[in-house]
Amino acid sequence: MHHELPHAVSWQSNELYLLDQTQLPQTTTIEKMVTGDDVWQAIYQLKVRGAPAIGVAAAYGICLAMKPFLNLALAEFLNELQRQSDYLDSSRPTAVNLKWALDRMVRFAQQAVEKSAVQNAQNLYDLMVRQAQQIHQEDQQLCTLIGEYGHSLIQPGMGVLTHCNAGSLATTGIGTATAPMYIAHEKDIPFRVYADETRPLLQGSRLTSWELQQSGIDVTLITDNMAASLMSQGLIDLVIVGSDRVAANGDIANKIGTLSVAINAQFFGIPFYVAFPSTTVDLNTAEGKDIVIEEREAHEVTQVGSQITAPTNIPVRNPAFDVTPAHLITGFITEKGILKPPFNQALLQLCQ
Repeated sequence: MHHELPHAVSWQSNELYLLDQTQLPQTTTIEKMVTGDDVWQAIYQLKVRGAPAIGVAAAYGICLAMKPFLNLALAEFLNELQRQSDYLDSSRPTAVNLKWALDRMVRFAQQAVEKSAVQNAQNLYDLMVRQAQQIHQEDQQLCTLIGEYGHSLIQPGMGVLTHCNAGSLATTGIGTATAPMYIAHEKDIPFRVYADETRPLLQGSRLTSWELQQSGIDVTLITDNMAASLMSQGLIDLVIVGSDRVAANGDIANKIGTLSVAINAQFFGIPFYVAFPSTTVDLNTAEGKDIVIEEREAHEVTQVGSQITAPTNIPVRNPAFDVTPAHLITGFITEKGILKPPFNQALLQLCQ
């Protein structure tokens, strides 16, 4: 079963280890993070990716970043903590879980000091590690709950399309979009997953198809531009994707290409669901157009691995995410159940 997959994020004997997902599926490399800067680089370079996994990595990463400052007085320690948090937050702009986890860690430390719950920075550090471990456990529980609520959408004989990787590699549990698949598979429901390859970084082919295949799920890999064709043949009955940020009105940001999938699904009358924990909702972002979309470097588009596939000096656009408007979405699969429109009220209740 999927429990044998390597963990995206692990904390053992006060050390942080991240699975380098840029090397999958050829090589499974677990890297030990030594400094806060290592974690910044790992997030920036997509060694750790997927909104929930980034959040957990950042919670541990801020602990790691504070290790050199354990001799500071508490007030200075808190000032340094805010600096390190701002720095880690600058690694990637779109996924909300990064800032959510860092803010939670900083608030937790500030409150511990205000309540005089700690004598010194070492005490505080120990409490922070426990808090990070709690965020880690919560993420695993959230994934399982998303799976419990979502698996009933997957009926025997269905074809289920997913885009990018919202799988166990993108979280520290059984994933968000994949959670219903893993639970349905455990319950012996026969179904087939179609995984979009997800250009330009191929998270669908390198990660999703790999982890589902490892778990014994019937998975077929397709390129992004085949989805509409398969839908037209009646092979797709359901779409489930993840999200990196959900705006207050129900617009979602997810991996580039998600919008095309949603438009195609609407055209062919196929239910389109988005799976995410409440930590991915950003009520401070009113609608999709307010979401900051990360633009990445041109080489990701002009080459596949080390193979150059484009003319030199060609202008390139490389937005990592797109926004799918709420009206194209059938429902949200969350840890508190499946939400239906109108999403603005449903999301307010979810975040209470």
